[in-house]
Amino acid sequence: MSKAIKLTTLAVALSVLSGAAFAGTWSVGGSVLAQATPYKGIKTSDYISPVPVVNYESENFYFRTLAVGYYLWNDKVDQLSLDAYYYPHFFKPKDNDDADMRKLDRRRDTVMGGFTYRHNADWGTLRFNGSLDMLWESEGMRAEAAYLYAFKGDSWSLTPGVGIKWDSAKLNRYEFGVTSKESANSGLKRYEPNSSWTPYVELSANYKMTDSWSLFALGRVDKLSSEVKDSPMVNKSYSAIMWSGVTYTF
Repeated sequence: MSKAIKLTTLAVALSVLSGAAFAGTWSVGGSVLAQATPYKGIKTSDYISPVPVVNYESENFYFRTLAVGYYLWNDKVDQLSLDAYYYPHFFKPKDNDDADMRKLDRRRDTVMGGFTYRHNADWGTLRFNGSLDMLWESEGMRAEAAYLYAFKGDSWSLTPGVGIKWDSAKLNRYEFGVTSKESANSGLKRYEPNSSWTPYVELSANYKMTDSWSLFALGRVDKLSSEVKDSPMVNKSYSAIMWSGVTYTF
């Protein structure tokens, strides 16, 4: 079974590591990421994968594993960056355990690009993301807005958050739609979803063991909209990830 991990959330989650990096420094490490996907015929255990961590953070530029960005505005209160990140549409029919799902078309990988804006205040952090399919595989767009509040100690931080995600109709149709041709081949009903709104909750944690070594963890659960849940490709009402690992900063 393929071990590709859907990076919708991971690209946003990578910002968790940036708080531990000083300007002009590198951090490397290892991590494990698990995802519960909404597709039928896929086991959660099939999407547990090791993920190497390589990060660089400076005043004007960042690189975080599979995401890169350039800061247009970067201070302690506000950050605005142009971003690009690898986004695998991980559905591969030949890897699916459901006979009907194996007769659908493959959803191919792409690169999403757009912007991220963060505003930090005593009452919490506001985060906004907007991106589109730069390789035009889906011709789709996505936007997110979230509120986060960090609890901090001398060597640790714990940051819960709530947010909402909007996916365009083209993105949903690429990931969860069933065309007339696919319906005839598979026996699944034809399905053409519209755009959708998806609420989610997240929780991230960092623990600094030494000046160089840190532990991190992040979890997120998305409550799927009816546009996704009604797809004949889907048998869950949620999607979720859990990501944790260790980094060394130098």
